[in-house]
Amino acid sequence: YVVLDLMESDLHQIIHSDQPLTLEHVRYFLYQLLRGLKYIHSANVLHRDLKPSNLLVNENCELKIGDFGMARGLGADPRQAKAFLTEYVATRWYRAPELLLSLHRYTRAIDIWSVGCIFAEMLGRSQLFPGRNYVHQLQLIVAVLGTPPESVMAAIGAERVRAYLQSLPPKAPVPWEELYGHAGPEALGLLGRMLRFDPRERVGVVEALGHPFLAKYHDPEDEPDCVPAFDF
Repeated sequence: YVVLDLMESDLHQIIHSDQPLTLEHVRYFLYQLLRGLKYIHSANVLHRDLKPSNLLVNENCELKIGDFGMARGLGADPRQAKAFLTEYVATRWYRAPELLLSLHRYTRAIDIWSVGCIFAEMLGRSQLFPGRNYVHQLQLIVAVLGTPPESVMAAIGAERVRAYLQSLPPKAPVPWEELYGHAGPEALGLLGRMLRFDPRERVGVVEALGHPFLAKYHDPEDEPDCVPAFDF
């Protein structure tokens, strides 16, 4: 069992309400999310279903990560890890491209993608990639991030998916300033590091916590790891 404090609301309700949601609110919520995710990842666990409705919030703007029903461990046994990671994971709107593109190898970066989608949703107060289906989800991601780089295209496991993406006209990425210009360069710099097609290029959770956008709250002495790592 995982026992949590009673929380009055969740981030989805807050984002899609009439309540004020300033950049300072966004900064504080994002910091708490990354601080919790650092602990989870240090335990060799992937949450795999991060989304606003799974982030519980109380009246003091304290945020806690909930719903570990899809969480899995990065175990030492490759066969076990493959079995864990090939299951259906993540609500579509927050699902990393490698899950859509059958890249076979999934890492902690799938959670970072979800955090980036949540970050964008807080900034714009609407979902960034609200795909109606699998194909529409890919189309929305390409419309913002542009054509996937060759490193991603070459790693796509499904030939039909690769052929579909190659059939699309080349697309340049949309500058984040055009979508969330009010957020400022520090926030958008961090957002851009989270939402990369290639999971190897995404910022890690420790580096994200040290980003200038979160400097107001960042304290390495108060961002614990799970020691020892969770043993599956």
